[in-house]
Amino acid sequence: MSTAKQFLLQAAARNNAEWCAAMSRSHGLSSEFGRHAWSAAVRTPPRYPDAVTLVPGADASALLARIDTEAPGASVKDSFADLDLTQAGFHVLFDAQWIYRPAGATGAAGAAADLAWDVVADPRMLRAWALAWDAGEGNADLFRPGLLDDPATFVLVGRRGDGHVVRGAVASRSDHVVGISNVFALDGGADAAWPGVLDVVHRLFPALPVAGYERGDELNAALRHGFEPIGPLRIWLKD
Repeated sequence: MSTAKQFLLQAAARNNAEWCAAMSRSHGLSSEFGRHAWSAAVRTPPRYPDAVTLVPGADASALLARIDTEAPGASVKDSFADLDLTQAGFHVLFDAQWIYRPAGATGAAGAAADLAWDVVADPRMLRAWALAWDAGEGNADLFRPGLLDDPATFVLVGRRGDGHVVRGAVASRSDHVVGISNVFALDGGADAAWPGVLDVVHRLFPALPVAGYERGDELNAALRHGFEPIGPLRIWLKD
């Protein structure tokens, strides 16, 4: 692997760990960054890992010692897909790919002209965004108002003329990349959301590349909108 790609991978992993830390803070949970990994000593919010590796070859034993492996649901984001946690009672939940889009790339073609895109600025709009993102699955409370106080977190919202939230994503800024997660559209899937998301990200952060991770159909959609895969990651879940 080239030095440039290795740098991008580590930048994407660090960015994602910082987003996980911000989500944990919004739920009143503390966490810490070590040389090899970010971790939280207590169970993190649903859908978020208890640890994220920051460099290849992280020490698995040291990593697991920093999280709660006794309470149900312990999980680790293996950012370089190079750990083996099976002996500690974990299994692979899923594999995915880190993705990257160069700085300065304009928004993808196809952004809906009838939608207004903005950054969520108040709890009421955040709630409307969360309900649209959740689509009735019961996880809307995951996104709490404390996120709006985080200077590196930008909840992006696409609304129709009547104010109804129909598309969105989260952008998390770090030193070297802007991470994109939680991309959604009420109709048309990720292909419908990406053009508007990339337009607003380009306006907000024209000098920063965009990173994230996806799998399956969502990965294919991202690739159609100018991303390239740069390396695998793996999510481990405690049995």
